[in-house]
Amino acid sequence: MLQFASATGFIRTILIILLIYYSIKVLSRLFAPLLIKFVAKKAEERFGGQFGDFQKQNEPKRKEGEVTIDKVPNTKSSNKNVGDYIDYEEID
Repeated sequence: MLQFASATGFIRTILIILLIYYSIKVLSRLFAPLLIKFVAKKAEERFGGQFGDFQKQNEPKRKEGEVTIDKVPNTKSSNKNVGDYIDYEEID
């Protein structure tokens, strides 16, 4: 025995699908920023904790108020014979 779908049932199904689609679209616009903030905060905590641990391990023990200055010697030397300088002029 075959059963055929009625026109009202078909229209009702289409309307339900559209209602679900647009409700998901509206809700995602409302809750997406909150979800992104939550994920960013968790990632910041995780990476910040790893960086904080790394920084504490490499930090030498110093007294409070002690100042140290680390200088890196300038060892760069420029090669003057790299090439010729060409002065360009604009043509009108």
